[in-house]
Amino acid sequence: MTARMVQLSGVIVDLIYTVEQVPLPGTEAIVHDSTLTAGGGINAMIAARRTGVAVDYAGTLGTGPLSDIVEKALRAEEIGILRPRLKDMDQGCCTVLVDRDGERSFVAAPGADGVVRTEDLAGIQVRADDWFLISGYALGYAGSHAALSQWLANPPEGLRLVFDPCPLVAQIKPAAREAAMHAATWITANMSEAEFLTGFADPAKAASALAKGRAGGALVRMGADGCHFAAADGESIHLPGYRVDAIDTNGAGDAHTGAFIALLSRGETPLEAAKIANVCAAFSTTREGPATAPFLSTALEAMGR
Repeated sequence: MTARMVQLSGVIVDLIYTVEQVPLPGTEAIVHDSTLTAGGGINAMIAARRTGVAVDYAGTLGTGPLSDIVEKALRAEEIGILRPRLKDMDQGCCTVLVDRDGERSFVAAPGADGVVRTEDLAGIQVRADDWFLISGYALGYAGSHAALSQWLANPPEGLRLVFDPCPLVAQIKPAAREAAMHAATWITANMSEAEFLTGFADPAKAASALAKGRAGGALVRMGADGCHFAAADGESIHLPGYRVDAIDTNGAGDAHTGAFIALLSRGETPLEAAKIANVCAAFSTTREGPATAPFLSTALEAMGR
């Protein structure tokens, strides 16, 4: 494989509880199941691998038991690790509550994944067939936003970047957010993130606004309703979602993003890549866990291809 996705954002460990409902303050949740697994930033990488492209992790990997979980998960999916491990700091952790309707809530804190230095980025090589992915989490962390902002403000020649602003987009420093917006070939955001970035609650208008002036375009993800797709030179198009019985939506947005990037890398048109990514995201919700993206063959079979 020559096509490659390179992820700049860090990977954390998810402590996932399947609960009856998210508890009110002062009460305790009824827990049906729990698991400890690599999550967060790994989800999009696994989706891209299962869609058939090479993937390398350019984020930070620390040292400690949580970092060991992440390294094992990366190697199990044959995801390359581009940088040496950071000493004396373990990986961050996120507590995920998945309720009876499959919706999820997060409480997270960064660790080594939230540390990126200028010298860490200097050694990253941008190849002609690469697509890079960065999330707003990396841009929001105190230990990584400065180096990443500087790198994005003066991006390497030929950089093709997908920017996922993430739910914490409002907490990203304006300079870091603007650098990512400027460097991004494509932006993929959920409806609330897109509204924050554009001021438009209408996803069609938000997608068109995000796409304007960039080399690629924008996607506004709408969960079970699919996504709005806008190329820089065209109107926004609604691409319906693929209907499934969802049991866990954790990681569905990442599955969409990873599949979309991989499909672009494989030569699909952006519109077709978004359609298939909708199906990949839908199938990811039919299994419990954060990294449940399907293999490309599963999505194509469901589409009759």
